[in-house]
Amino acid sequence: MFSLLLGIIYLAFISLGLPDSLIGAGWPAMHTQLGVPTSYVGIITMLISADTIISSLMSDRLTRRFGAGKVTAASVATTALALFGFSLSPSFIWLCVWAVPYGLGAGAVDAALNNYVALHYKGRQMNWLHCFWGVGAAISPNVMSYALTHQLGWQSGYRIIGIIQVVLTFILIASLPLWAKPQTAASEKGASAPLKIGQLLQLPGVKQVLVAFFAYCSLEATAGIWAASYLVQARGVAVTTAARFAALFYIGITVGRFLSGIIADQLGDRRMLGLGTGIMLVGVLLILLPLPVISALVGLVVFGVGCAPIYPTIIHETPHSFGADHSQAVIGLQMASAYVGSTFAPPLFGLLAGAVSIGLYPVYILAFTVLMAGVLIWQTWLMRARADN
Repeated sequence: MFSLLLGIIYLAFISLGLPDSLIGAGWPAMHTQLGVPTSYVGIITMLISADTIISSLMSDRLTRRFGAGKVTAASVATTALALFGFSLSPSFIWLCVWAVPYGLGAGAVDAALNNYVALHYKGRQMNWLHCFWGVGAAISPNVMSYALTHQLGWQSGYRIIGIIQVVLTFILIASLPLWAKPQTAASEKGASAPLKIGQLLQLPGVKQVLVAFFAYCSLEATAGIWAASYLVQARGVAVTTAARFAALFYIGITVGRFLSGIIADQLGDRRMLGLGTGIMLVGVLLILLPLPVISALVGLVVFGVGCAPIYPTIIHETPHSFGADHSQAVIGLQMASAYVGSTFAPPLFGLLAGAVSIGLYPVYILAFTVLMAGVLIWQTWLMRARADN
């Protein structure tokens, strides 16, 4: 039965990735039909991110009250409703309205699922589950492409993904008895009262892990969004080649998470973080150094492979670092930090590139990589000091 639940959680992680890449794939057709500038996509994504941050911060109280299974099912249902709302939107204003449940559903399910897996499964499953997120993120653009090339309209792309989410909602509802296990009830409901944000920040290592999460998601989002532009404008790479290697960055993350799952339990969380960070530094140096262009292309893929274990490993380590009673709340804060970084760091680099040069791309992601590595080392020292005392 526990294996059946794990399979359902795999489906849920695919569901997490499905909506994330949908708006990017559909926006060229959407903004034309709705009669708004291309730049308005930023308004939609900012609204989604803001509501995702809110629901991430609420995830601890929701999960303690209702349990991870119910929160996951309700969140996926909310996201499905929002996707259907997008498909029926006659104007840009309505997209903004439906962006609210879109973000609220995404943040709650992300935090609840990650905490449940961190509590009950090994590092292998955590890495592979996040690999399945990449599968979901890869499916959506193909669904939208099918809808557009077959003259079904961008609305059909959202509708198809919405139907998939509805089916998954019913599967999750049917699986609720599997989530309510006696041995997990205490950890999900919590033996102690939930801590406020200020109290959580006083726990040794929490501030450091939040900065690490912010830095990681800042560099991942910036690296992916600006990779092709940097390769074309700063390194003279052909547009088609640049686009292909920008896609390989994400493929590197997905494949890297599969490979990380094979070795995660043998190495342990801290060594996985060190290994990933080391590979990231090699990748960014290949991009930064004045070597032949092929080194920058290879460096981008290497950087993606290095990124692979960071996100799932930090989450998996959370119950061990801060205790099962506090892990849901801390993971909610981590999710909020992640979305702040991925929302604001890429446009900040865009302003910097416009004011100075897009050639600063590898320096920018190197700075976030060094920041992430520094605070993770700091957190490790704090955890060891606490254990010694």
